[in-house]
Amino acid sequence: MQVTVEVPDDLAAALNLYHRDPPGAALEAMALEAFRERKLTGYQLRTLLGIPSRFDFWDFLKERQIESYSVEDLEHDLATMKTVLPSA
Repeated sequence: MQVTVEVPDDLAAALNLYHRDPPGAALEAMALEAFRERKLTGYQLRTLLGIPSRFDFWDFLKERQIESYSVEDLEHDLATMKTVLPSA
């Protein structure tokens, strides 16, 4: 799916100061919000953002101050993995 967003020029200039890759930053923001709302699992977020390993993923979350990975989060991720990978 491709999403196009129009941003006024004055705001686009400000966004470019903070993000060298505005489309990537927008994707990351949407994906993180979906992860927080439990619409994406950790595995799905990792895959979507191209994060190569679980260790890199944990570092990614820590850098963004998302450190509360609970037992419920783990159980949710495991259940999702079982539907995606039946042999897991």
